[in-house]
Amino acid sequence: MSSLTLKGPYWVTARQHRRALVLAGAAVALSLVTMAWLRYWDSRTVGFDEDHGRWLMRGAMDLAATGFPFVPLLVAAFVAGPLLARELESGTYKLALTQSVTPSRWLASKLLIAGAVTLAGTLLLVGTFRIGWGNVTGTYRFQWYDQGVFESSGPVLVAYGLLAVAVGAVLGQLIRRTVVAMAAAGFVTGLVLLALNGLRWEWLPARTATAPFAPGGPVVAPVPEDARLADSGLLTPTGERLDGWYCAEPFDPAAMCRNDVHVTAHFSDYYPASYYWPLQLIETGLVLVLAALALFAAFRILRTRHG
Repeated sequence: MSSLTLKGPYWVTARQHRRALVLAGAAVALSLVTMAWLRYWDSRTVGFDEDHGRWLMRGAMDLAATGFPFVPLLVAAFVAGPLLARELESGTYKLALTQSVTPSRWLASKLLIAGAVTLAGTLLLVGTFRIGWGNVTGTYRFQWYDQGVFESSGPVLVAYGLLAVAVGAVLGQLIRRTVVAMAAAGFVTGLVLLALNGLRWEWLPARTATAPFAPGGPVVAPVPEDARLADSGLLTPTGERLDGWYCAEPFDPAAMCRNDVHVTAHFSDYYPASYYWPLQLIETGLVLVLAALALFAAFRILRTRHG
């Protein structure tokens, strides 16, 4: 976004933070170009080079799956610290308020710039991840449900980025100390991400597969290859669920199970791959609601302190 096309406080915000904006844009562009090139190279290599190309592709995807979920933490830290707390701490924001700019417009200009850059940047990062994911999807650590992959491959990452802007706006005003505000905003954003990550598999019911319990049969009930296995065990005639360790693997039918336990079937609870988009949309919607609440709180704090 060029500061030359902006006016008033928007131009001032873009001008003040042009180095950070240019650096962020360059990092996103470099990631996109690098991933596209690695995918092209991986698709064209043969023989020994094929293994080398796949190794580089997987390495780049490992870095992306690990690093992309941390982008919202960086956004929150930047908004809370350099964008807001530094001006509040030094008092330079008062200059803007003397230029016929209301406090609400001052804050809105900063958050709109940050939000627009975050929206564009995270969308491009999701596109970057999906370019590389096409060559490794379904392999070890790159299943749709794996941590890092789920967050980086869909609109959830965009929603967390916008939440980070709102969280930074709240904590930057409350703390008003640059370094402390940066740390607090990153911590709170990461805490929300971890909490929702833990709740993710509670939003839709798991499906259950069963298989007869018999000598030579499966150790667990089979599930689709691309499904996330949530739980497995044994079933009694009454439907009671038992852990798998109640019975040994069926190598010896004579010692297959404890004498005081009657088992009729194996069960497996799983989440099918068709849950990917519903889970993405549910989590995205929830995060956007939290972002809207945080944004409302940010402007309430502003009105309380500055009228």
